[in-house]
Amino acid sequence: MLNFESSKPEYEVMVEKDVIIPMRDGIRLATDIYRPARNGKLVDGKFPTLLVRTPYGKSHSLMLLNNDPSYYAQRGYIVAIQDCRGYHNSEGVFYAFIHEGTDGYDTVEWLAAQPWSDGQVGTYGTSYLSWVQTALAVLNPPHLKAMIPNQGVWNAHTSSFRHQGTLELRWMCWTFFQAADSKAAHTNLQLASVLANVDVRDWLIRSPIKRFHSPLSLLHEFEQFYFDILTHGDYDEYWKRPCFAYDEFLDEHADIPIYCTGAWYDSYTRSTTEMYADLSKKKTKPVRLLMGSWTHGHMGIPYSGDVDFGPEALFDWNAFRLRWFDHWLKGMNTGLDKEPPVKIFVMGGGNGRKTPEGHLKHGGTWRFEKDWPLPRTKYTPFYLHGNMSLDTTPPTESKLSSSYQYDPKKPVPTIGGHLSSLDYLGPAPTPLGMFDIMSRKVPVVEAGGFDQREREGWFGCKPPYLPLATRHDILVFSTPPLKEDLEITGPITVNLWVGSSAPDTDFTAKLLDVYPPNQDYPKGYALNLTDGILRARYRNSRETPEFMTPREIYEIRFPIYPTSNLFKAGHQIRLDISSSNWPRFDRNPNTGEPLGLHTRTIIAENTVYHDAEHPSHVVLPVIPFYE
Repeated sequence: MLNFESSKPEYEVMVEKDVIIPMRDGIRLATDIYRPARNGKLVDGKFPTLLVRTPYGKSHSLMLLNNDPSYYAQRGYIVAIQDCRGYHNSEGVFYAFIHEGTDGYDTVEWLAAQPWSDGQVGTYGTSYLSWVQTALAVLNPPHLKAMIPNQGVWNAHTSSFRHQGTLELRWMCWTFFQAADSKAAHTNLQLASVLANVDVRDWLIRSPIKRFHSPLSLLHEFEQFYFDILTHGDYDEYWKRPCFAYDEFLDEHADIPIYCTGAWYDSYTRSTTEMYADLSKKKTKPVRLLMGSWTHGHMGIPYSGDVDFGPEALFDWNAFRLRWFDHWLKGMNTGLDKEPPVKIFVMGGGNGRKTPEGHLKHGGTWRFEKDWPLPRTKYTPFYLHGNMSLDTTPPTESKLSSSYQYDPKKPVPTIGGHLSSLDYLGPAPTPLGMFDIMSRKVPVVEAGGFDQREREGWFGCKPPYLPLATRHDILVFSTPPLKEDLEITGPITVNLWVGSSAPDTDFTAKLLDVYPPNQDYPKGYALNLTDGILRARYRNSRETPEFMTPREIYEIRFPIYPTSNLFKAGHQIRLDISSSNWPRFDRNPNTGEPLGLHTRTIIAENTVYHDAEHPSHVVLPVIPFYE
């Protein structure tokens, strides 16, 4: 048996609070530095440094729990945790992401120049804390040596702020949260009270909010940020900057060891896999990918939403990151060089019964792969048929279509899925920081896997709380019960022939694993796996919108988030087509007015064609089982 090395917890930890690091423009950023110590004294010598940059408060207990600087300092690392510009103890003015590249670069180089540094800096962190890593990496600081960007962006216009033209409404919620946690709110109790007690549900219902007429107007920089991302639908120069479009700066990106990490129910699932695919093909240093089963920010736990993946889904996040940095910053024999570059959690395989905690036993297992997408993938079209079936046989009939009315005032409610920030929508009593605000809110739209039924208390759901499949504005296409197990792992593309009575509308797609009825779930269980959306004006180009001519037929093609799932024999593969998924995405008013500034809505009659001349289908990445 091979004996691999790992740094041991041999040190005490001492923390120097609010160390000031100057930026190139004179702004000073506050940084807490965790250092190894013994017997109450700092240890002499030089150590590799790990950097975490955050807008959420570097000293907050939950932020430290998720990033645990003491864990690494005990094992022979310096750990620097920094308040981003404009937040908490750092100087400057907030505008999300704009300054993170240069601020990160300057911080890396300052840390590497300190007498206790061995000149090597690694970075880690989740969500915004992942964005800031990639932002500094595209500027390629000389002393940046390794990264673990977790659940972060690759292109903000592609699948973060916007998604095939639509706006992800989590960013409205996030902006309200950040305003309530701003420096202005922390120094003005009246302002803090107003912002902390905002119920974002009210503003989601009233969305799009009007400039100067929402609580965001109390803080100009926050209102400006939100209206910029709300109204910039076209992929223009606003987006094509190194703070938003990291994939546009692939050549400039640091060529260092990078572990891209994410999850199947994360809001950044597509970004994570595309980051790996691009970097691994372009860079010479090792780039790796890990995809778990969890939701945004909840790494290593065995369930997502209402679905349990079994004990194998448990994951030691600190030990995983330590192994990466031990290998690349300390040169230790951790065994990483013996593993394939891709590790994925394949969901599914469970018996579909209910756990003692009340979750669906979906199951799953970890597996190593040689690359992403998997080289052995069989991309298989599953066609939509007139009898609402879904199979691999192309349609042969002529003049077949299915229509529905999409009313923006009655959108399809979001039931689980790829969410963040939308998990918590209600008011908070005190402005003690973003984590306090979120912990005091009531989850209204939860992330993860759920039976696709409306339920009491969930945003957008109404009595009698029936399955989404019963709605008249959703087209439901299903395979017969599978005769044998089928795995799909990889990117998924939806190809449709469509028409509309409106000049602009949306088309959504959702892929589900449908369980047959059992004793615990006598009505069966329709488990959401992944979804996506396309705003029709961007069907040909995200840079140049084109409106539709009513009643004309158009071919559209759009990706939905990748996934990995084993469909057991007896299950059905289901594809739901509609025109809304709210509040995950903003509602299309169908009028063709400027995005984010519409003044009215109209009902659109939308049609999906599925005949021999218009063979609408979804391309699934089928994985052959090993011989």
